[in-house]
Amino acid sequence: MDFDEYQKLSVRSDVFQGVGVVENAKEAAMMAKILGLVGEAGETAEKFKKIIRDKDGVMTDEERQEIAKELGDVLWYIALLAKYMGLSLSEVAEMNIEKLSSRQKRGKLRGSGDNR
Repeated sequence: MDFDEYQKLSVRSDVFQGVGVVENAKEAAMMAKILGLVGEAGETAEKFKKIIRDKDGVMTDEERQEIAKELGDVLWYIALLAKYMGLSLSEVAEMNIEKLSSRQKRGKLRGSGDNR
């Protein structure tokens, strides 16, 4: 499955059916996805925290599967946020790889700031 196919299928499970490009970030559909994204990212981090804290960082196959489920939830929210912004998920992925490739070529992978 490619990114655009995933994005197309993810829309089917959006409770805000029929929402197109969102012009106002305060719109309920957009806010629900933003809050959902940070929630799922937090759940992912929480699972890692417990593995680090309680198991000296050693993961079981079951824990990997549980984290994979959380990552899938993160991806779902990203796919819908991109849709609401009029972007395909493959566009977002390509832009990110181009940005990282440029940083790598310029020796700027480390550091801080969006436009390094």
